[in-house]
Amino acid sequence: MAWNNILVEFDNEIAMVSINRPKALNALDNETLTELSDAMAELAANQGVRAIILTGAGDKAFVAGADIAYMLSLTPVQAKEFSRHGQYVFSQIEDMPKPVIAAVNGFALGGGCELSMACDIRIASEKAKFGQPEVSLGIMAGFGGTQRLARLVNPGIAKEMLFTGDIYDAQAALRIGLVSKVVPAGELLDECKKIAKRIAAMGPVGVRFTKEAINQGLNMDQEKAFNIEADLFGVIFSTADQTEGMSAFLEKRKAGFKGE
Repeated sequence: MAWNNILVEFDNEIAMVSINRPKALNALDNETLTELSDAMAELAANQGVRAIILTGAGDKAFVAGADIAYMLSLTPVQAKEFSRHGQYVFSQIEDMPKPVIAAVNGFALGGGCELSMACDIRIASEKAKFGQPEVSLGIMAGFGGTQRLARLVNPGIAKEMLFTGDIYDAQAALRIGLVSKVVPAGELLDECKKIAKRIAAMGPVGVRFTKEAINQGLNMDQEKAFNIEADLFGVIFSTADQTEGMSAFLEKRKAGFKGE
């Protein structure tokens, strides 16, 4: 499908999704959110895709935030609807049955930082900048930032970021655990592709169930989370991937997973 504001490319089992509004520093408006949602739904259903890389077009921004010009004249009802729209799309990414890697190549501010946090893994270019500067505009984070940031980093650090609107460089983001790795700008996509290819070589059902167990477990007490893990562990023993993976190990050959 042709999109106005995003690009979707494929490299074997890896899908690359780029927010493509470089003149607006890839800012998010309703149309872009809708296109991103539609693309993610298609990729979720595409059995040939085993991992997704999400990035921003150009070399300045991952996503510089929500579109301020678009938001300026919103009524309170429209603002709530816009917030819920963004929350829905980012939760859709978070709940994707396939891992999503954020390749953060520049500014990841406001909605951009929130979008990166909805991804499973965040790899940053040394030029990346992170922050939730909404308070400097007299508003607040509205695409899930108040919730995801406090779950990803120390709640006190999350509050400091959200209360002050301070911008963190890539190394600071690494220190607080917001990203897992920082690489030179020219190596960012290659590094993300390496990770995506390693994931794609694993059993797709195992990866999918692992993501589901982690995401569900984060929102419940540990004993209930153990039950979720055990349930999924049991179900996976009904799959062809489990038989193939264990048989390949015992036969000292490479497994041919089919995601079934």
